[in-house]
Amino acid sequence: MEQKEVDYRKEKMKSRIAWVVAFILALMWSVVALLPFFFMVMNSFRKQFDMLSQGVFHLPDPWNFQNYVEIVSKGFFGYFLRSVIVVAVCLVLMLIIASFAAYPLSRMQFKGRGLIYAGIVAMMSIPMHVTLIPIFKMTTDMGLYDTLQALIGPYVTFALPMAVFILTAFMMTIPREIEESAEIDGCNKFRIFFSMILPLSKSGLSTLAIYNGVSMWNEFAFANTLIQSAANKTLPLALGQFKGEHSLDIPIILSVLVLSVLPMIILFIIFQDKLVKGMMAGSVKG
Repeated sequence: MEQKEVDYRKEKMKSRIAWVVAFILALMWSVVALLPFFFMVMNSFRKQFDMLSQGVFHLPDPWNFQNYVEIVSKGFFGYFLRSVIVVAVCLVLMLIIASFAAYPLSRMQFKGRGLIYAGIVAMMSIPMHVTLIPIFKMTTDMGLYDTLQALIGPYVTFALPMAVFILTAFMMTIPREIEESAEIDGCNKFRIFFSMILPLSKSGLSTLAIYNGVSMWNEFAFANTLIQSAANKTLPLALGQFKGEHSLDIPIILSVLVLSVLPMIILFIIFQDKLVKGMMAGSVKG
């Protein structure tokens, strides 16, 4: 009994030490991750030369809200709305197409299935920026240059291989007994897909939406190549424009950055549980 009690105390002590070490490492990582954002937010409330006179890690004195007023007055929410429209349309199309492709690849056996899946996986290795010139020429020939529609094709196309790959692996984890029971009850493949497979894949779809949404929200190269007029520019292009107009006014540039990253941070906080569930579910089969 005494030996068991000693072993129990040792294990309990090891567990406590492990939790303390994990907490310290998590705290250190949180500081490293949050410090740049804290720096950005705090200095966005300064006047142009306050960073030189007050120091970058002191609280602003006084707090200057004029930077945000000026940004809004110069049409920031127009850029913001166009980015929201492009990302929303692209995500909806990407998730629909990826779902339709992943279902037969994960749940059906047919000739050429392995070859098709290998081709989709191989497309993940193609650098998207290699296609800038061909896509530019194609967009010009189709009459879509300098329109928001010009961004939808490239964004959806380059997001699809990874989306199909992840969603196929995710759908493979859904027990086949569910599908077999539905078939016995007389459900066809379309009914099974829309009533069972798709609802059970919500975590995977949420993961893909968050992952690809951040990439599309921050994408600059295609937007800069395919969009010219200010009336059609998206948020990443607005950052470049504000930087050009206020190259010496660092606080106002930081204000633009704060308003740009804030929506993604809020969405991540809201859907972080679905993101973690989707990543965990897709990594374990069964």
